[in-house]
Amino acid sequence: MSHPEHVSTSTEEMVIEAQEAQKPPRGDKLSSVLHRLRRDWQIYLMLAPIIIWFLVFLYKPMYGLQIAFKDYSIFRGVADSSWIGLEHFQNLFSNDTFVRAVWNTIKISALNLLFGFPAPIILALMFNELLNASFKRISQTIVYLPHFISSVIIAGIVITAFSPSAGIINTILGWFGMEPVYFLTKSEWFRPIFIGTGIWQEAGFGSIVFLAAIAGVNPSLYESAVVDGANRWQMMWKITIPSILPTIMIMLIIRIGNIMEVSFELIILLYQPATYSTADVVNTFICRQGLQSGQYDMAAAAGLFNALVAFVLVMTANTLSRRFSRTSLW
Repeated sequence: MSHPEHVSTSTEEMVIEAQEAQKPPRGDKLSSVLHRLRRDWQIYLMLAPIIIWFLVFLYKPMYGLQIAFKDYSIFRGVADSSWIGLEHFQNLFSNDTFVRAVWNTIKISALNLLFGFPAPIILALMFNELLNASFKRISQTIVYLPHFISSVIIAGIVITAFSPSAGIINTILGWFGMEPVYFLTKSEWFRPIFIGTGIWQEAGFGSIVFLAAIAGVNPSLYESAVVDGANRWQMMWKITIPSILPTIMIMLIIRIGNIMEVSFELIILLYQPATYSTADVVNTFICRQGLQSGQYDMAAAAGLFNALVAFVLVMTANTLSRRFSRTSLW
């Protein structure tokens, strides 16, 4: 009959031997990498298409960023174009149109953050409180659908709805004896229409993340709250929202990182020269400079500025979130 000490020692030795077997062979770094590749080749094989996609579509185009610092000519190419340093950036910041586009981007993104970010959270909390399963499924399907509709169709719906002649909005205004208004030519109306359209299109689909977080809340917390006499409103405020707060913070960091990336397609489809004062953003400025005016170097400089601002924002938001809420992306 074996002693417990002997069995324990044998088990420890087996664990140590298994750990040693998993370690890469001693030697240079190349042999270590080759060992891991041979050991986990299936995982790396599945990862390969994603890595190739990133290399081809995200990292390879970075070579062209140097035209932001050059007097670029399509005939001379990227390598042979003359180097001019920060001249394009100086021209950008002295360009009133670009400065206006930056401020418009910040204002639209701030409004989106203020009204658009809480919308899917509120929607998820409302869905969570629905007790009728059939009604819950139908309502979720209805609010998810706009996300899968093309931005072109969404823009067409908005243009039709706000049409001064046959739009439903002006039809309702006519019932009250009011004159029709061509909302899409009024610069003061562009932002409310754009923000409202974005909420309608994305809030339902965005609520899926928060519904998944709510589904992960420990049911025993609600059971204890019921025993203590809490109602559903109190349980939502005291249990549900604090429990999904880490998810909210992660989504907020991602949203802050995309502040400079306003929905470019929808703005292009809805805006017009009459609304440039409030609708023109950095991405539409880049589009006009690069595609319409052929100033690719200036457009690249504007795009690089946009990316750097977004990088600083997401790094700052992640650092502050990690410091004050102990929740972060990395």
